[in-house]
Amino acid sequence: MAIEEKLNEKQGHWILAKAGKKVLRPGGRELTMRLMNNMDINPSDDVVEFAPGLGFTANVACAKKPNSYTGVDNNKQASELASKNVNYHKMSMIIADASNTTLPDNYATKVYGEAMLTMQTLEHKKEIIREAARILKPGGFYGIHELGLQPDDISEEIKQSVYKDLSANIRVHARPLTAKEWCQLLTDEGFEIVKIDSNPMALLEPKRVLQDEGLFRTLKIMFNVLSNGDLRKRILQMRRTFSKHKEDINAVAIVARKKTAI
Repeated sequence: MAIEEKLNEKQGHWILAKAGKKVLRPGGRELTMRLMNNMDINPSDDVVEFAPGLGFTANVACAKKPNSYTGVDNNKQASELASKNVNYHKMSMIIADASNTTLPDNYATKVYGEAMLTMQTLEHKKEIIREAARILKPGGFYGIHELGLQPDDISEEIKQSVYKDLSANIRVHARPLTAKEWCQLLTDEGFEIVKIDSNPMALLEPKRVLQDEGLFRTLKIMFNVLSNGDLRKRILQMRRTFSKHKEDINAVAIVARKKTAI
């Protein structure tokens, strides 16, 4: 009973990681790779990532051999895990909130973050985007990969239903936005939109799991889920929530450019 209660309280991403899932982004590996291609990281770039997580995207970024890579995470344990999973001699980590990185003004040429703005209040979303603008050089790119709502004219009733179900079943205070709303937040803070991409929110669909994790890890995840009843109960609960709202939610990846001063 104690184990079941403990699992029942855990946030969805923790549950999926415990099951063995490595790719936890809403649009999967495919949308992450599209985002990184659109970011066009190269050896002249100073790159900053907000909340690197397990370090999957950090590895993609560092494979481009940027001039520097800095990860910002307010969780010391997560920061150490990312450092362990990424082998790049020009990598450094900062323990700080993404809304107050401690980095100097105009420090980076590329900043990105995935699956982290969604979990913040509207005001904190704005603070993080504002911080990205502050540390970016004029003309620098800011990329986000987040949970979205669709269509752009989604009703307030459906939006509130999504919020309620995500909070109840995923155990996160998730507040996804429509692509139009995400873009508006970015333009309000001095960015111009360069590219918008999207993918279905199919995080727990068998085809996406296989695509994201590969055959061996997918089999391992299946074994872990089948052999742990409490884990299986939570994951099936999350999958039902995603299925219920499959027409209402998606994954959005946006690249924006910091405007240059006139």
